[in-house]
Amino acid sequence: MAGSLYRGQAGLPFSSSLRIYEPLEAFPTEQQRQLVAESSKAGSRAAVENAELQASLGRITRSGGDPFPTGRTDLVRMTRVPTGRHAAPRKDEDDAGRLLYCPSQLVIRAGLAANALMDGVHSPLADLLIPVSQRDKHQMRIDRINAREDAKRVHTRASTWGIPFSWFSLFAESDRKDVVESDGRILTVRVWTPLTEALERARFSVAHLALAAPDLDMLDDLTQLTEWLELFHVQSMVELDYGAVADKVYPDDSPMDVRLGIECLAEGDMTGAAAAYRRLASRWIPIRQLARAS
Repeated sequence: MAGSLYRGQAGLPFSSSLRIYEPLEAFPTEQQRQLVAESSKAGSRAAVENAELQASLGRITRSGGDPFPTGRTDLVRMTRVPTGRHAAPRKDEDDAGRLLYCPSQLVIRAGLAANALMDGVHSPLADLLIPVSQRDKHQMRIDRINAREDAKRVHTRASTWGIPFSWFSLFAESDRKDVVESDGRILTVRVWTPLTEALERARFSVAHLALAAPDLDMLDDLTQLTEWLELFHVQSMVELDYGAVADKVYPDDSPMDVRLGIECLAEGDMTGAAAAYRRLASRWIPIRQLARAS
């Protein structure tokens, strides 16, 4: 695995991502050309991860006080899925399968992250870190993107210092996994499932929690997650990218524990639900506590 920044994560907080990969026809025509052009020069997946990390570090240290991405270029992640043996060939597939695309959309995601920071408990600090003039400047970039693309479909959700339990409800133990290792260390684990499977699992969880535990915060998270998944093309793929936290928790039974916990709640088995939660908590609370470690 090339790239020391990718291996070490440069000492940054553990960051995990939930991504949607869509077929080319799901994007507007102009964006299709951009995706094909960017993906042709993107290189390996490790190269994309390195480029994104280096760009983020560069924004932190550049002069002028503007921490936002400019949008002049946008990184693109790709995956290839097998196609049916008798399906008609398409322009975006070959013998190895069909390409799906996940644009980074850094401009829009940076704006959403800044808004969340401004609305949170650290808003006074945000005023110091992100000057109003730079926020206004970045809003102009977002407005330009919104004018030409379907910006409502943000393809990536990110989480630091742990993975939300609601994300695990989208996956099962049988789903495809890619374990990326280097020098005896797990760099990341990526779990894949078709969008239709993820939606079915999310709706199953929402239906059972709505009846058994309507006050649970996870129900709100899952409802929002379901609405988000419904925005995307039916032939999309969903990827859970653990990031560097995989080295601390993998092998990980969290998808199974979340499913068992929900099933136990639905059956009125509070003992079983509590046991599933204890397993999750013992695995993830120590990770989340690292956010407050000095």
